[in-house]
Amino acid sequence: MSLLDGSPVLFRDVAVESGVTFNHINGASAAKHIVETMGSGGLLFDYDGDGWLDVFLVDGGSVVDPGTAARARSRLFHNRRDGTFDDVTAASKIEHHAYGMGACAADYDNDGHEDLYLTNFGANALYRNNGDGTFGDVRAAGVGGSALSTSCAFADIDNDGRLDLFVTNYVDPEDNSKTCGDSRVRAYCRPDVYNGAASVLYRNNGDGTFTDVTRASGVYRTDGKGLGVVFGDYDDDGRVDFFVANDLVPNFLFHNEGRGTFREVGLSAGVAVASDGRARAGMGTDFGDYDGDGRLDLAVTNFEMETHNLYRNLGGGLFADATLASGMAAATLRFLGFGAVFLDYDNDGSLDLAIANGHVLDNTSHFQSASRYAQRKLLLHNDGRGRFTDVAAAAGTGFALERVSRTIVAGDGDNDGDLDLLVTNNGQAANLLRNEGGNRGNAVLVRLIGRESNRDGIGARLRATVAGRSQIREIKAGSSYLGQNDLRAHFGLGAAREIDRLEVRWPSGHRDVLEYVAVNGILTITEGGDLRRTPFSTRK
Repeated sequence: MSLLDGSPVLFRDVAVESGVTFNHINGASAAKHIVETMGSGGLLFDYDGDGWLDVFLVDGGSVVDPGTAARARSRLFHNRRDGTFDDVTAASKIEHHAYGMGACAADYDNDGHEDLYLTNFGANALYRNNGDGTFGDVRAAGVGGSALSTSCAFADIDNDGRLDLFVTNYVDPEDNSKTCGDSRVRAYCRPDVYNGAASVLYRNNGDGTFTDVTRASGVYRTDGKGLGVVFGDYDDDGRVDFFVANDLVPNFLFHNEGRGTFREVGLSAGVAVASDGRARAGMGTDFGDYDGDGRLDLAVTNFEMETHNLYRNLGGGLFADATLASGMAAATLRFLGFGAVFLDYDNDGSLDLAIANGHVLDNTSHFQSASRYAQRKLLLHNDGRGRFTDVAAAAGTGFALERVSRTIVAGDGDNDGDLDLLVTNNGQAANLLRNEGGNRGNAVLVRLIGRESNRDGIGARLRATVAGRSQIREIKAGSSYLGQNDLRAHFGLGAAREIDRLEVRWPSGHRDVLEYVAVNGILTITEGGDLRRTPFSTRK
């Protein structure tokens, strides 16, 4: 609901009317290859630097049918700034022919243009943005890989001003002789039928190439089955750490020890398993300070009848499982979750949580009559005291849609001061959910431009203080599941007319502090304190 007048915030699917026409091809076959049920991903990013978010959607293909595989095509949609988009895939020269899974985007070469990385079943691909609307496949960069890769994320692991890249790998699906289900019906196999695949960390060499530092950095693990990844400085020491959501094995939390090395601390930190000591079917994940104490908390989506998990950051490197106390257990028990995003959808100053759900078994009702393949999304509203209530039923037609959803990512697609949502669906059309009414409360969007730090300011921590209450955000490239949010930080501010103090802690260690900042606009802050303000496009 709105902080100001109690009216509900509504989300409406505008994908078709806005021109974002995309139907994911999963290549579903009688053989039930596991990749068919995993995709697909998508992201919101400003590829042409005009200040408006564009849309990229990842297509799948087919493992068994070359004709179906040939029809699959990942697509780039350009924002026309009037609520509509153009399909510019052909003009962009992005020719992606592999079985696609996820994507992340960032300016890895610090040239002022957002580059694009795609994960696949097979070799992954890095597309360098040429700055003229076209992209080039830079195979020489050394980040191809050859596994079943899922989510990815860019971050500067050593604060040298260059963005590094983490890629989650899931399982080894090469043994196609595996058959699962029962005597009458075949089904997609559980992940424990397959061997896990080690994820990969690439260090940016600064010359357009990367080096695989997975073993040298301490993150090489063969006991993981990675699906989601998110970077964040959970202990506020100025170095980015990262969390990997694993499927049916304990999650990983890699603490950054400095000098490009990490130590896995998931179990001792309290985020490897749920409160009952058992591993969950971790899918998607996000960091966010939902209780306003200045520390990053963690959300993880899981299988149906497991509940999704919420881990509250206690400080001192420890988390507590707050799933039950927060109300998240009751809201999520019946759902199989994938994408998740912390966002303040109603601009009331507290982070809410949106979750995309959908089963992995297209015949799940055969095995459990109450289970459903297509499921609705969840919109968990934060009451400001850290307790969540599912308000999806009152959140408009966009949240009423039942789909086989995978990623969900947030960004202000129309620059009007509230956050919209992009949702991908397996074997179905994508949804673009426009936020109608969230901007009755005031807000700011903050775009960062690094000088000594990486140009996108990824890894920067922002703190906005109004009337003694602070909110923190971190800039991250890659989270949820197979996707990525708007790189601009969004602060909902309710009825506040200005921000008393806005502090930016850059990855370089430099701090910029701005005071008495006007709201309802896009703030572009360049490292060193230069500020440019652009008013929001419209106010409803």
